[in-house]
Amino acid sequence: MTDPNAASRRPVQAVVLAGGQGSRLRPYTDDRPKPMVEIPGTGTPIIGHQLAWLAEEGVTDVVVSCGHLAEVLQKWLESADLPLSVTTVVETEPLGRGGGLRYAAAHLPHPDRSWYATNGDIWTRFSLRDMADFHAERGAVATLALARPRLPWGAVQTDGFGHITDFIEAPPSTFEINAGVYVFSPEFAAMLPERGDHERTTFPRLARERRLAGFPIPQGSYWRAIDTAKDLTEAARELAALAGR
Repeated sequence: MTDPNAASRRPVQAVVLAGGQGSRLRPYTDDRPKPMVEIPGTGTPIIGHQLAWLAEEGVTDVVVSCGHLAEVLQKWLESADLPLSVTTVVETEPLGRGGGLRYAAAHLPHPDRSWYATNGDIWTRFSLRDMADFHAERGAVATLALARPRLPWGAVQTDGFGHITDFIEAPPSTFEINAGVYVFSPEFAAMLPERGDHERTTFPRLARERRLAGFPIPQGSYWRAIDTAKDLTEAARELAALAGR
């Protein structure tokens, strides 16, 4: 049975972590932060796609945590016609991933409500509403989206005698990974370190307490982390293929 109160519990606010230097994306990141890099053929920076997706999923307010070349990102956000309200924050000193997330979360407009968070170099599309419902159903404090990325190498299959039986180009990983998209309950922000990495402190503790959930991104949904120039090229090709369906 569908929970009639589910919609009212879904987040309407989010944090986008956009402070990375993107050194592996140079020269694209020589004059702009990583989330401002455009995927060829789309005419929109990565963060533009993210903000559009968040708005489609019911988000009305976003806090963007800036760092490297923050002024470039802030200038674009000020001039862009955005589908939601955006606030930017800049760390005055490096706080680490967990500290930066806590600092940004302190600027969310509804501290008593759940919130989404996403890394600024992720290009994806799936139902955040379904993820929020999954989070609520499990009574989790934090829920991570899980992806199965394709391996960058070809793989082989062998039989029991060591004979190669097949070649598979870029197969999906057998392991699920942290996809860089999250749902957090209101109390999560206070559990974050003021400085340091929450993935080494807060997440392991919640996992031991069985309060950390993993939401598998539905099969067929698009997901890619944009880390290198090759990722840009492949994302452009994949998105063109999707548009041609």
